[in-house]
Amino acid sequence: MTAAEVKICGITDEATLERILSYPIDYIGFMFAPSKRRITAAQAGRFLELMRATGLASLPRTVGVFVNPTEEYMSEVMEQARLDVIQLHGQESPFLCRYARDKFGVKVFKVISIRPDSGSKEAEEQLSPYRGAADAILLDTFEPVHGGGGGKTFAWDLILGYREAAHKLGMKLLVAGGLTSDNVAGLIERYRPDGVDVSSGVETEGVKDSTKIQAFVERVKGL
Repeated sequence: MTAAEVKICGITDEATLERILSYPIDYIGFMFAPSKRRITAAQAGRFLELMRATGLASLPRTVGVFVNPTEEYMSEVMEQARLDVIQLHGQESPFLCRYARDKFGVKVFKVISIRPDSGSKEAEEQLSPYRGAADAILLDTFEPVHGGGGGKTFAWDLILGYREAAHKLGMKLLVAGGLTSDNVAGLIERYRPDGVDVSSGVETEGVKDSTKIQAFVERVKGL
C-alpha cells in the first residue's frame, strides 16, 4: 500500500522550515486567512526562496490556504509567492476553484467542513459540483469562527463515504482535524485516506515543534 501523503500546515518561521525540509513531507502549508498562523505574501516569497536555496533534489510542494478569498487577493499572493497548490477552506464555489486552477496553473484542494450533524449519504451529491474544479477534497472539523483548523476530530466513520465519492469523481481525499502522532496511524490503517493534514497537532504551546513534526511524519510514512 502506498504511504499516505502528509501536509504540515501553518509554518510561520524560517528556522522551523529549514529544520523540517529533510523530512519526507509532501506538502507545506502557509496561511493567508485570519489565523494566528497567518503570514504575508512577502514572507511566503522569502520562504520559497529559502527552500530553493537549499539545493535539495526533492522539496515539499507549497500550499496557500485561503478562506473565501477574492480573485484579487489570490493574484496578489501568487505574484509574490509562486505556490504549487491553492487550498480553499471556506464556502468557495466550484467556479472559484476552477478559476484558481486555470488562472494560476495550480492544483486546488477544496475543504469540506464536517459538522456534528453531517452524514455521508450526501457525500457524492456534495462533492460532484467540484468534479473537474478541484484535485482533492480535504475533510476538516467545522469550526464556527474560521470554518476549520480548530484541532478537533470529527466522526471518522464518515471518511469512507467521502473517500469513495471523491475517488469516483477523480479526486483525492485528505483528512485533517485533531490529528497527532498518537492517532494518525490508526486513522490511516482503518480509513486509508490519500493524505493527512496537521497543524496544531504538531505544536507545543502554539508553536511548531520539529520533534513532534518528525514523529508525526514517521507515523504516517511507517518509518
